[in-house]
Amino acid sequence: MYILGTKEEVNNNLHILRNSNKTIGLVPTMGALHQGHLELVKIAKQYSDIVVVSIFINPTQFNNQEDFEKYPKTLDKDLELLDKSGVDYLFLPDTMEIYPSKPMLSIDFGHLDKILEGSFRPGHFNGVGIVVSKLLNIVKPHQAYFGQKDLQQVAIIKRLVHDLSFDVKINVVPTVREEDGVALSSRNLRLNSESRQAARIISKTLFFAKSELLGGSPWLSIRKKINQMFESEPKAKLEYFELVTSDSFYVLEDIGEEKNVSICTAAYFGDVRLIDNISIFD
Repeated sequence: MYILGTKEEVNNNLHILRNSNKTIGLVPTMGALHQGHLELVKIAKQYSDIVVVSIFINPTQFNNQEDFEKYPKTLDKDLELLDKSGVDYLFLPDTMEIYPSKPMLSIDFGHLDKILEGSFRPGHFNGVGIVVSKLLNIVKPHQAYFGQKDLQQVAIIKRLVHDLSFDVKINVVPTVREEDGVALSSRNLRLNSESRQAARIISKTLFFAKSELLGGSPWLSIRKKINQMFESEPKAKLEYFELVTSDSFYVLEDIGEEKNVSICTAAYFGDVRLIDNISIFD
């Protein structure tokens, strides 16, 4: 695995491969890698000749400075995992390489960044949009791979690629879960043992709500049960639990005739915020 630190190094190394008709797959990450990231790499290796992983903790997508400072950093372990996974190139820039000056541009994603994550984390998706644009422009991949766990982010990136005509295919890889159902997340590393046990309520309520919906229960009654389940878990604080259209992220009062529907949720466990989602018809 070759480690590249600058835009110039990326261009010099990938230019030759691109001209040799090699397909390039990009897996953008913020490090603290887990099996979910490695699943992205695995899929990328199946559909791309060359796999590039980026590790960059992007400051512009954090609306909470403390969250940014506490974001897990496990670079030595990350390097070992990526090398064993057969990654060809790691793009490991420093902050000045990505942001030589403060970005003046802002991106308005309309409705998509005004609800759920956009509402509770103002400015978050603007930061996501800017850094993903930079990474796509620097690496110029044919395909890029993102996890379904960040479903609203996926919708944002698809809109970005569509509206700005990026020549890249976006691939979405299903969420990887622990045996007890908890979705893998880098932020799980910050959970103490009690909070980690309590975090099971997220997947428990998602799967329960899906089963109830498919069984014909109205969404309003399901929401009441979900609130009661969270109230019975003192280590958890529910932020939102919503039924939405999976691509456009319009909040629904019930399924109706919609077929592309997901439930999205966010909750706090101490000062650690976790998100998750589940598709209703998959």
